Amino acid sequence: MKPKRNGSASPSQLEARVVSQLVNSALEEDLGEPISLEADITAQWVIGDDDDRTMKGRILSRQQGVVAGLDLAIGVFERLDPQARIQPSVADGNYVSDEETILELHGNARSLVVAERTALNFLQRLGGIATITRHFVDAVQGTQARITDTRKTTPGLRRAERHAVLCGGGVSHRFNLTDAVLIKENHVTAAGGAATAVQRAQHGAQTAGRPETLIMCETETLDQVRELLSLGEPAWPDRILLDNMSDEVMSQAVEIIRHEAGQQIAIEATGGVELSSVRAIAGTGVDLISIGALTHSAPAMDMSLLFEEA
Repeated sequence: MKPKRNGSASPSQLEARVVSQLVNSALEEDLGEPISLEADITAQWVIGDDDDRTMKGRILSRQQGVVAGLDLAIGVFERLDPQARIQPSVADGNYVSDEETILELHGNARSLVVAERTALNFLQRLGGIATITRHFVDAVQGTQARITDTRKTTPGLRRAERHAVLCGGGVSHRFNLTDAVLIKENHVTAAGGAATAVQRAQHGAQTAGRPETLIMCETETLDQVRELLSLGEPAWPDRILLDNMSDEVMSQAVEIIRHEAGQQIAIEATGGVELSSVRAIAGTGVDLISIGALTHSAPAMDMSLLFEEA
């Protein structure tokens, strides 16, 4: 019997290696290679290179929301001014109110000005993802459903955006194409059927010496659900995805799966999920609800950085 696997959640900090890579990549977009303060001609000509001139500042939230990306913002400031003093007032995953201080800093004036936009870009983008995730998580509170992300992430930012989802209370789907098998509509068509596709995936996992690989299969109809269940234990997939089904049909699918397999198969709802519909979807009894909008459509969290002479 295969264990049910419903996704993973770990709101731990981003790895230092990931932070360094993302910070350098973002700064290279603004300053080129090698990263140099002199590349910002506005700061260079207006502020100059007076290393003794310092400023202090505060990053403020301009709305209620969930903070994410502090390590990246701090990394930006420290990359341009290793001597900067930076004190976060909250932690990733914390809910903040309008006008609440998120971060306080003190450092070289030019360095802080050059770092400002890049640091805010990280905080606003990731805070937006964490905040919309929290809205969805709150909407299904009291049900067994958990909110999960998808691979519809910004190229190059998947680790950071997945971290933001965790900060908002969501859980992670497969990270990339090497982690797990996800059989979708085109795979089913190419294989000649959903059951055949699952059998081929299971054979591939055994042949590759990876028998514990998570195998998921997407379905669009009750007939496809029944087709997968006809494989019998232990040949069932680990997870069945119910794609773009109405609440009524989804409830029937959940009932059919639970009757045949109990809790041995995890059930995931996917496709076109909105905040207005997610509660009803959770009420069908699914284990997971995957939402691409968490990362591809999250509005930026409103923040600002205010400076004053030190």
